[in-house]
Amino acid sequence: MKVLIDTPIWSLAFRKKEDNVKNITIENLVNLIRNGRIAIIGPIRQEILSGISDRNKFNDIKEKMSIFSDYDLQSSDYEFAAECSNECRRNGIQGSHADFLICAVAIKNDWEIFTEDNDFYEYEKYIPIKIYNIK
Repeated sequence: MKVLIDTPIWSLAFRKKEDNVKNITIENLVNLIRNGRIAIIGPIRQEILSGISDRNKFNDIKEKMSIFSDYDLQSSDYEFAAECSNECRRNGIQGSHADFLICAVAIKNDWEIFTEDNDFYEYEKYIPIKIYNIK
């Protein structure tokens, strides 16, 4: 099963190496990469690269991310994301457009979502997402 990697996981991976020593989250990410189970969408790629003011660091991370192909988003993905958002909102849960796009694509493709964003645990109460459990 593919795993859609959310921005906070990638951000953790790109921090200074000494911060990542023996980090179980990073170990899981590396194992998913080695096993070809990674999925990514353009909006996550954009979030990863946004806000990096150092041009060299931006180019370095952009190059590292280039080995992963984006899932091709369709109009139906955005429409389903809106449905997910509306369902959560009806139940008092709000989230970002990017979060609900992640949820919609993951549900549609039967993928898990690897995240450290606790909002996804709230979404999970109302929409059928699968959150990746660290092994």
